[in-house]
Amino acid sequence: MILLQGLLFLLVAAGATALVLTRDPKKQAIVLSFYGILLSVLFLALQAPDVALSELAVGAVAIPLMLLVALANVRKKLHK
Repeated sequence: MILLQGLLFLLVAAGATALVLTRDPKKQAIVLSFYGILLSVLFLALQAPDVALSELAVGAVAIPLMLLVALANVRKKLHK
């Protein structure tokens, strides 16, 4: 179990690095969603299922969706 947790910590660190290095806002929202999923799996491995469920709902679904909607609204207003 310790090995799995260590591997998940490394994956989360790599995901955070990928998120920071991504420049396109659409791609950032997608990478943010994958990062939320990685965090959810890490929290589940750390035996915090309530935190994992919250992270899955908010970090992997709600925030990336709100970012994509905001980007679409901004682009629509710029093209008018």
